[in-house]
Amino acid sequence: MADARITDPKALRALSHPFRWKLIQLLADEGPRTATQCSEKLGESVASCSYHLNMLAKYGFVAEVEGPGRQKPWEIVHGRQMIATEGLDPEAALAAEAAGMAFLDQEFEAIRRRLRQRDRLAGEWREPTGTRGYTKFLTAGELVEFSAELLALLEKYDERRVDPSLRPEGARAVRFFLSTTIAPE
Repeated sequence: MADARITDPKALRALSHPFRWKLIQLLADEGPRTATQCSEKLGESVASCSYHLNMLAKYGFVAEVEGPGRQKPWEIVHGRQMIATEGLDPEAALAAEAAGMAFLDQEFEAIRRRLRQRDRLAGEWREPTGTRGYTKFLTAGELVEFSAELLALLEKYDERRVDPSLRPEGARAVRFFLSTTIAPE
């Protein structure tokens, strides 16, 4: 799965719905799923899941694959959705901003939901989870280097995401959310 920077305003607008990000995340985490399986996992109707999957497919974010019998599961097409406003015309930049905000809405909702359930985790899982905030004083060059080191670390075990047979017994989906922002001058 390749990464893809999204520049088409219509494709960006397709990503401005938080539920579509939930579908993308589900398919990225758990592999191909039918609309019915997505419905069961996400608590949304089959019709709604099917509609949103078709919208994502229209812009190349997901695709149908062969399944058992008549089932047609959907799979994620790109490993990462890269959204940035740089170099986009004003319409596309607004669409990119809306898609980014929808991603954040979905991500923050997932973080809140998981944190509310944290006290029900077994001790070995509870200890290393939670949220942390750090402020570092860096130059632009140091930030580039630091970010590259973090991303390299976060890419460790990526093969397990795409190939479930590589997951050791007891492995669970652990979500990391990294946000790098700069304080205004």
